[in-house]
Amino acid sequence: MENNYSRRKFLKHAGLALSSLYLTNLACGQKKSGSSKRPNILVLMSDNQYASHLGCYGDPVVKTPAIDRIATQGVRFQNAFCAAPSCTPSRAGFLTGQDIWRLEEGANLWGTLPNKYTTYTDLLEQAGYLVGYQGKGWGPGNFNDGGYERNPAGNKFDSFGNFLQTTTETKPWTYWYCSQDPHRPFTVGSGVASGMSLDDVEVPPYLPDTKEVRSDICDYYHEIQNFDKDVSAALDLLEQSGQSENTIIVITSDNGWMMPRGLANLYDFGSNVPLIVSWKGHIPANRVVTDFANLNDLAPTFLELAGVQIPGEMTAKSLKQVLFSDRSGRVESERNVVFTARERHALVRKDGLGYPGRAIRTDDFLYIRNYEPDRWPAGDPPLFGDIDLHMLQEPTPTKEYMMLHKDAPKVKPLYELAFLKRPEEELFDLRKDPSQMKNVAEDDEYSDAKKELSAKLDKYLKDTGDPRVLGKSVIWDNTEYYEKNDYVGQPRKEAQELFNLKAEYPYMQ
Repeated sequence: MENNYSRRKFLKHAGLALSSLYLTNLACGQKKSGSSKRPNILVLMSDNQYASHLGCYGDPVVKTPAIDRIATQGVRFQNAFCAAPSCTPSRAGFLTGQDIWRLEEGANLWGTLPNKYTTYTDLLEQAGYLVGYQGKGWGPGNFNDGGYERNPAGNKFDSFGNFLQTTTETKPWTYWYCSQDPHRPFTVGSGVASGMSLDDVEVPPYLPDTKEVRSDICDYYHEIQNFDKDVSAALDLLEQSGQSENTIIVITSDNGWMMPRGLANLYDFGSNVPLIVSWKGHIPANRVVTDFANLNDLAPTFLELAGVQIPGEMTAKSLKQVLFSDRSGRVESERNVVFTARERHALVRKDGLGYPGRAIRTDDFLYIRNYEPDRWPAGDPPLFGDIDLHMLQEPTPTKEYMMLHKDAPKVKPLYELAFLKRPEEELFDLRKDPSQMKNVAEDDEYSDAKKELSAKLDKYLKDTGDPRVLGKSVIWDNTEYYEKNDYVGQPRKEAQELFNLKAEYPYMQ
């Protein structure tokens, strides 16, 4: 979440900057590759997208033909999660293959990443790979203060076409395309204007079912469809280059969608992301697996497939066996759990405090531990800045509708779930409550389940060195937050008038 949103949208509608010139040059000037035994790796990542919101995941409105086609050519994960429901730490975990509590300042949004933590990109480059990225890469944050001379994602390129022109027949490559879609701001009304029908939208039960919310979801879908066009253009370029047969394609997102109870929350809507992996002739096609996966698992996966030794400090596990199996459903029985976490997301509480939490997710339950329940999980009122665009600088129709109608009978319970304080423990029975609306942590019938999940979470956190359970120093409330513009919340004039807000809300004294 960056404060300068024109900067965050620098790729908007330009996509991959794919021109007919690039396609012509590649088709005519580059020899077909594929002689390399080591695979190329192409990662196509959206920004703030919940897993369910793709055609191949069953959404009835959003149209994503390019992504759906790749899903039929490979493996689609039903239970893929990010390490943290926040851009910077999610991307740090993805690059390092480590849980965020092991990454010091890397656990926070707008922080830094100490260069003592090895990234898969550096290891592949050392092994002879060409390494490039486009868009955000690791971030937002300040990688120089972590000791890096470049973004931990690798060498920056303006387009995939330009990157492909640097490759040779003898060098494999890895490229990470980071879209800005479907991150806000949206063009309000763009979804309906593109032909979507409000009547077809499925509104989740944790949001009010109103035309304002339905329209907002359509605008979000419109952004996903823009991402799908970028995916299509990248795949065209890859095909034209002659390298598609030896390229692993990964389609995913960094965290869930930005709606209330989504981004910055440990509920599924903030952490469950799409994950599709394809490699022609190698990964059996048209499969859907229920194995639990973390985006962190991709780092050791890439290293193993490239024949590079996986560092012992990586807490994630390679997905190779799942990818190369010919089975659907649960491939590896031990992949029945995932752990997620959050520290400080945006700077939205006095003195820069975060809202720390850890979670364990299984097939049947989601258990969340909130370490500071006296703090506001959505950020200090009245801006509630950890929901959506944190300073209300741009229109956020769903958030603003809920704030405006917080006392309406149908909205009030949803508002309380998304905006108000939460207990230290939350437990959801996903068999009865997939939308995670009823916290049963204090119900006697769930006492055994809660005890078991809490113990499993504690064991994993201790085994992986989480300072919050080991009694060690906890730094995340006090580390640098590099976007100084966020030190003072400045809601737009319209929001000031609508909610009777002040022009400025200082968070740091």
